[in-house]
Amino acid sequence: MAALIDLMLKGHKVQQHGPWPRVVVDAQQWEFAAGELQQGRWGLLGLWGEPSTVHMAIMDPFATEILVVSLDCPDRRYPSVGRHHPPALRLERAVNDLFGLSAQGLPDTRPWLDHDRWGVRFPSGDRINGPSQAMPYRFLPAEGSGLHQIAVGPVHAGIIEPGHFRFTASGETVVRLEQRLGYTHKGVEQLMIGASLERAVQLAGRVSGDSTVAYAYAFSKAAEAALELGAPDRAVWLRALLAELERLANHLGDIGAICNDASFALMHAHCSVLRESVLRASGSAFGHRLMRDIIVPGGVIGDLDDAGTEIIQAMADNIRLRFPALVELYDNTASLQDRTVDTGVLKPALTRQYAAGGYIGRASGRSFDARRALAYPPYDSLSFEVPVLSEGDVNARVWIRIREVEQGLSLIDQILNRLPEGRLMTPAGDRSEAREGMAIVEGFRGDVLVWLRLRDGRIERCHMRDPSWFQWPLLEAVVENNIVADFPLCNKSFNCSYSGHDL
Repeated sequence: MAALIDLMLKGHKVQQHGPWPRVVVDAQQWEFAAGELQQGRWGLLGLWGEPSTVHMAIMDPFATEILVVSLDCPDRRYPSVGRHHPPALRLERAVNDLFGLSAQGLPDTRPWLDHDRWGVRFPSGDRINGPSQAMPYRFLPAEGSGLHQIAVGPVHAGIIEPGHFRFTASGETVVRLEQRLGYTHKGVEQLMIGASLERAVQLAGRVSGDSTVAYAYAFSKAAEAALELGAPDRAVWLRALLAELERLANHLGDIGAICNDASFALMHAHCSVLRESVLRASGSAFGHRLMRDIIVPGGVIGDLDDAGTEIIQAMADNIRLRFPALVELYDNTASLQDRTVDTGVLKPALTRQYAAGGYIGRASGRSFDARRALAYPPYDSLSFEVPVLSEGDVNARVWIRIREVEQGLSLIDQILNRLPEGRLMTPAGDRSEAREGMAIVEGFRGDVLVWLRLRDGRIERCHMRDPSWFQWPLLEAVVENNIVADFPLCNKSFNCSYSGHDL
């Protein structure tokens, strides 16, 4: 079996890149990596561009080795990875929209983020002023007698972000679902260029509001890797506490929302009360309900005092008291089980191919959890289980969340009991040369990746990859052969981020 170390030895290693290596390869080595992805021997973590360079982060899932490979493409062309490995398709379409880099052999060349509304082409590369004048977006065809289409969005009934879903159905049975996203594209990578670390971490924390801790956490770790900077022990443990509070609140909200889409409003109401208790405790302890702008490169801003500790402990004790009854209610409501069991099944093979993380991956047999697989502090010294199921249906995704709520309560207790004393920040030194860093942090949806390059203490380039990039395509797969009325259940059980994907 080919090892990442072999590819690393063939390429030119880039200095000042941490904690994992980055190597510049030629087109043949790039295609070799794409072939290993196709064979399932490696997993794709991310693919992004610069004006004349394309990068790809890959992982050996068996050895948990990670490598970033880069290919210079001065002629704005490079061999397509998506031609061999479908999870790269949308990433390569986005790279073309933003940088004008063309993936040769890409099976689907339709724009992805560019809706011909920017007034500029290739905004992150060699800009061309003026609209793209692209052909009208054509959804993929489906042939057969009696088929009809249902268009949903991009404006939805609830107060949620925009996304378009094009259903092709035979009666009530969905034959094909195709998404069109990109409506919330904000140009975050462009906003990052030239920003100070203080400004950039604020931008990172606003990529996807429900994951503000995860993004600030990943960005800060990437910056620290580039600067060879270590956060103090107390800050490391406080970061984990913030991450577990964010995970707990979101899982509780999701469990109730999934039940609500099956018209079981009672569960929604009770779970919403518990979620609100987490948000209020977070606001009281850290000054912000979503804990925004607390994690920064070098440590954290703001400490946890005794009163905050008592508030969080009381919240956790209350959830521990009330949550088991809700779990029993969910499990013993036959009409609810009828809607969730065997609905929206995601096959383990697809999960592995797309390296799907979070509750989506773990409900379909993929056990990857960055806290355990990469064992970053303080998780390397905490005791917790990674729940895994193989059924891959809506019910399994609910149960993974239930088990993660239980594990989260345990982790919160351990962190509060073992929280060390000490300072909160390590100041960053002055570094004028270019330095690069990457980090992977487990958010509530799955693994969040941040790669950046610093020069003179400012951001020269930054790329952030939400777990939803590899989860949205799988939602299309699980909806097929389900009825249209089950789409809300499938969609909510995935709960992919529009904003995190469209950044």
